[in-house]
Amino acid sequence: MALLESVPNVSEGRNASAVAAIAEAFSGAGARMLDTHVDGDHNRAVITLVGDDRGVEEGLVAGIDEARRRIDLQTHEGVHPRVGAADVVPVVPLAPAHLGRAVDVALAVGSRVGDELGLPVFLYGEVGDGCRPAFFRRGGPGELQRRVDAGELEPAFGPRRVDPAAGAVLLGVRAPLVAFNLELLGTLDVARDVAAAVRESSGGLPGVQALGLRLGAGRIQVSTNVVDLDATPPHVMVERIVAEAAARGAEVGRGELVGLLPARCVAVAARAEGIENPLDDRGVPAQPALDAAGRALRLSRLDADRVIEWHLV
Repeated sequence: MALLESVPNVSEGRNASAVAAIAEAFSGAGARMLDTHVDGDHNRAVITLVGDDRGVEEGLVAGIDEARRRIDLQTHEGVHPRVGAADVVPVVPLAPAHLGRAVDVALAVGSRVGDELGLPVFLYGEVGDGCRPAFFRRGGPGELQRRVDAGELEPAFGPRRVDPAAGAVLLGVRAPLVAFNLELLGTLDVARDVAAAVRESSGGLPGVQALGLRLGAGRIQVSTNVVDLDATPPHVMVERIVAEAAARGAEVGRGELVGLLPARCVAVAARAEGIENPLDDRGVPAQPALDAAGRALRLSRLDADRVIEWHLV
C-alpha cells in the first residue's frame, strides 16, 4: 500500500525534551518520522511522518494526546499564530489517487480526538469546505471560542469548549505544500508590506500565504507557505520576495526550509538554473540539481535528505 504523509505542527519549540517526547509519540504507533523542524522564535515544531493508513491514524492520535499533556497555551509565547497544542494536523496524500484514503484517515482521527481526548476538532482543506487554518486561527483561542459561542463556527468533533490549556485541533487533508521562511534585512513594516505583496489573499502570487514577523534579537522574517506548488513554485516566490524587498530599499538574507521539499520543486528550480536532467532514475534529485535549487532558494545547503522522495525510495 502506498504511504500517506502527515505534517503535524505543535506549539512547542523551546523545550527539547517535550518536543522529543511528542515526536516519539507521533512515530511510535506505526508511522515513521522523517524530519523534525524546531523553531524557538515561532515556539513551534513541525514533524514529518509517513505510514500506512492505520499507522498514521494511531500515530496522530498518540501524538496529539502527548502534545495536550505537555503544552499549556496559557503560558505559551511565540510569534506564530496558534489555537492548539497540536495546532495543525494535516493528512497528505502523496498522489491524487490516494485522496480518499487520506480523507478516511483524517475523519477517523478527528472522531477519536473528539471522543477519546475530549478536544474540539475543526476541519480544513479537502474535509473542511476548502477552509485554511488561518480561517480558524485569527484572533487566537479566545476569538475561536467567541465564534463558537456566537454560532459562527461549530467543531466537527468533540466539545464546543476550547480547552484552556490544549486549545483545539485543526485537522485537514491537503496536497503537499512547502513551508519556507526568508530573512529580511529591513524593518518589520517592510516585511509586512512584502508579505502583503506576495500573498494570494491580497492580490499577490497564487497559492502563497505570507506573514511579516519580528523574531528574537531584532531579526525580521517573511514567513510563507506555498500551498499550490504548480501555480507558484517556491523559487519563483523567492524571486518575487527579493524584488519586492529591493523596491522598498531592503535586502533578503538566507532562506529556511521548514520540513521537507517535494522533488518536483527541486527539479523546476534546477531547470530554471540550466540543469537539464535534475532527477535520477529513482525520481530523486541529483547533486547538481540540489546545488542549483539551493542557490535559487537562498539556502546555505540543500541535502538529498530534505527531499521527501529520498526517504521513500
